[in-house]
Amino acid sequence: MSTEDRDHVRRRSRARLLARCALLAAVLAVVSLFVPFGSGGLLIVASGLAGLALCAAGVWWFLAHRGPVRLLGALLAAATPAAVLLLYVDRGLWRSALTSLLLWGVALFCARSALRRPERRRRARPAPRPRRPVIVMNPKSGDGKVGRFGLVEKAERLGAKVVLLEPADHGEEPADVTELARAAVAEGADLLGVAGGDGTQALVAAVAAEHDLPFLVISAGTRNHLAMDLGLDRTDPSRCLDALTDGEELRIDLGDVGGRPFVNTVSFGVYADVVQHPEYRDAKAGTALSMMPDLLGGEAGRRVDARADGAALSDQQALLVSNNAYNSPDPFGGGRRPRLDGGLLGVVAVRVEGAAQAAELAVRGAQSAGLNVLTAHRVEVTAGTDTLPVAVDGEALTLPAPVVCTIRPRALRVLVPRDRPGTVPAAPPTNWNRILVLAVGRRIPRGGSHG
Repeated sequence: MSTEDRDHVRRRSRARLLARCALLAAVLAVVSLFVPFGSGGLLIVASGLAGLALCAAGVWWFLAHRGPVRLLGALLAAATPAAVLLLYVDRGLWRSALTSLLLWGVALFCARSALRRPERRRRARPAPRPRRPVIVMNPKSGDGKVGRFGLVEKAERLGAKVVLLEPADHGEEPADVTELARAAVAEGADLLGVAGGDGTQALVAAVAAEHDLPFLVISAGTRNHLAMDLGLDRTDPSRCLDALTDGEELRIDLGDVGGRPFVNTVSFGVYADVVQHPEYRDAKAGTALSMMPDLLGGEAGRRVDARADGAALSDQQALLVSNNAYNSPDPFGGGRRPRLDGGLLGVVAVRVEGAAQAAELAVRGAQSAGLNVLTAHRVEVTAGTDTLPVAVDGEALTLPAPVVCTIRPRALRVLVPRDRPGTVPAAPPTNWNRILVLAVGRRIPRGGSHG
């Protein structure tokens, strides 16, 4: 038996054991609602679901209204969990509820572990050392990471030319980043890199893709979504520069929205309207709260219509299009992307009309009628206006309607260090049918523990 076959057998045995543990823990979670501490299982479940729904309704009222209704929503969201807990204590059910919750947590952990694929290192090829690399750096990005980690000095020691950006008002990137990158290419650059935010990375990446040059990502931004999904070190951006001397090359997709590139996400609707305001950068939470009532429930709320390939999405409050799909349906682009070369856009659409639908979304999650999660090659967005506010990789833009999002498969050559932390395998959806199949011992096809 080969080493590969032995590894497959070990993964299969481990997956089966975890699936059986998941089923056992799930059964015990149900049984513990009734014994040995009491017989209030139905009351625990009903009050827990009702509390979740009321809490979600309170959050909706807090976000979508002002004045007394907002205050009532805040009180409801805060008081409901406390009331459910007091009910459990008063009825002597808290031990049963806590035991069931812990066992259910164990069941979910085991189930996801059983279904998780082993990490597969992305296909990379050895890359020659660039002779004339040029790296654009924003000293203000990530609260000054360029200076704190000595990125300029290290890059120059490794033979790179560094171009420092002077941020415009409100910390925005200057509009000539693309021209800086084009000038570097005209002067003979054989690699383009960026130490800055996702918006700047996208602009330089587009020039690199246009000229088929390697692109270097340095995790000097605030959130560093692209760096995270490439498996780069986000705690020490200077390690990204090791790619200049010991690197390998990956091919990834590049998104396009109305002729502008994006590496992570494009947002329409509520979030896009919020980031248009200059106050947002200095007071994100305050600006969003002050605008939410108008955006969610008032006449100022802009709804968008979209067509994702053949699927119609009408009257959406929030729409997020991503360069490859995220592993969780987060309308603000949270989570991770299991791959960056799938050739498909991720689409998350949200439509919530009131407290009842907010409660349904909280209880049913991705099964709710207010949430649509899908993938597409092309997404066209309209709103009955000539222009649309759009947030592209977190940057506020206004684009002519209709706005079309597409993806360019494997258009970008990315240079990454050979020695890098890697990515954490994405947690798969919990599919109990698959767990049952694993637990009873059906053969697992080769290629992963959840085949």
